[in-house]
Amino acid sequence: MPDDRPFQAVTPPAEPPTKPPVEATRRRFIAATAAASGAAVVGGLVAEQPALAAEAAPGSRASAKVGGSKDHRNAKKEKDMRIVAVEEAFSVPGAVRQEEAIRQRMAVPEAIKQEWFRRLDDLTELRLADMDANGVDVQVLSYSTPGVEVIEDPAEAVAAARHINDCLAKAVAAHPKRFAGFATLPMQDPEAAVVELRRAVQELGFKGVLYNDHVRGHYLDEPQFRPVWAELERLGVTLYLHPAVVPADNWRVFDGYPVLVGPSWGWTATVGAHALRLIYGGVFDQFPGASVMLGHMGELLPFQMARLDSRYDQVPAEHRVQHLPSYYLRNNVYVTTSGVMSHAALLGAVHAVGVDRVLFSIDYPFESSAEAVGFLRSAPYAPADLARIAHGNAERVLVL
Repeated sequence: MPDDRPFQAVTPPAEPPTKPPVEATRRRFIAATAAASGAAVVGGLVAEQPALAAEAAPGSRASAKVGGSKDHRNAKKEKDMRIVAVEEAFSVPGAVRQEEAIRQRMAVPEAIKQEWFRRLDDLTELRLADMDANGVDVQVLSYSTPGVEVIEDPAEAVAAARHINDCLAKAVAAHPKRFAGFATLPMQDPEAAVVELRRAVQELGFKGVLYNDHVRGHYLDEPQFRPVWAELERLGVTLYLHPAVVPADNWRVFDGYPVLVGPSWGWTATVGAHALRLIYGGVFDQFPGASVMLGHMGELLPFQMARLDSRYDQVPAEHRVQHLPSYYLRNNVYVTTSGVMSHAALLGAVHAVGVDRVLFSIDYPFESSAEAVGFLRSAPYAPADLARIAHGNAERVLVL
């Protein structure tokens, strides 16, 4: 291993009262959004409470020198390294009428809330300036949650998805060297989702799909969604399985502990379990060319592979599949770094699934581009492997 020195846990310094609202984190956004949609507030986070980090991201305000000196090995290659970020949010005002109601109920100071939405709604000026300032060459854009998944009426979902995809296609066409797109699909109507997927990829040029976890309580291993997987495989594009702010159900184990809901743990548990449903449900046996992307270092599944395999002989016969679970995690799953700026986690994920299956992402505008890029550039990898994570894998998998 090129560098196994541990990173020290650092408490971020107190922010000055004049700190601009753009610095607010994704955790606070999700906490407020989940509260507005009826879920428990995530960790009791409010605008005045600093987010905690297990590790300080290199290049961030909270970073510290390790061992009293900085690692300069990547200094030269950092300068010209191409960076493609693959989970970057945008919004279209009015496209999902339920979204506005959730926004209005968010328990966040108005200035911070407006800054988030100003950046989500902006697809040129603010976004491109942020990319230029931090050396990000390309963002792969996807619609922010809450999105089409909150719509109950299938016809309304179909219309909203088409409108969102049309708006995204215009933004990509205006800046084809800076933006690419993931489609939004109306999974409430699987047949219509297949039609829209085909249009989004073949006519609009999108590189895949991003969907926010469950389909109003239904999961994508269920039989009605098999035509969507067949079309994803036929088109050769991936589905990014992203968390949803409105949970499918309420887990009693979370009662009284809102910190467990959302990005600190609940998202990982639910989306990771959803991905395992796809594996044990035989989706990848029936469609071996299909794939999913999982953010947050693969929702921790790469670190659970040995346990999944060691207990596979206890899996009931009706849930047996053709290979051990680790096979699918290494062949049908891609991992992104979104929201986990930890070199220890990155090293573990790469070791588990392979460097060719790990992609960089920021999660703009909810995470800091500067911190995420600093984390990437200071990662303890040889230039060729760092380039794969930074841009090569995205270019190959998404055909950028």
